[in-house]
Amino acid sequence: MDEFGSFVRERRETLRLTDPAFSVRKLASRVGVQPSYLSKVERGEVAPPSEATVVRIARELGLDPDVLLAMAGKVSSDLKEVIRRRPEVFAELIRELRDMPDQAVLRLVREVRDGDW
Repeated sequence: MDEFGSFVRERRETLRLTDPAFSVRKLASRVGVQPSYLSKVERGEVAPPSEATVVRIARELGLDPDVLLAMAGKVSSDLKEVIRRRPEVFAELIRELRDMPDQAVLRLVREVRDGDW
């Protein structure tokens, strides 16, 4: 999970260049963790935090929570619930989408979202 921590640190440090509110101490305070813990997460010394904390970090850093959760090796609880309701259907769907180019997946999403059923 070094990738997660490195990504968070890089984003925070980039924001800190123009805004001192993105020091480790200040960000940790806003997301509800100890600065030493956030520092360890950024250095990859501890596993990524809980789903709720990852979402708070994402929002503070202006990132998509689902992307940051995926980097942390997690899936949001609302998506887990959708999958739990129809596991076979979603397992097959995800496996079929695995190798499709992004533009094809996005086209499919738009069709499902905008289509008349």
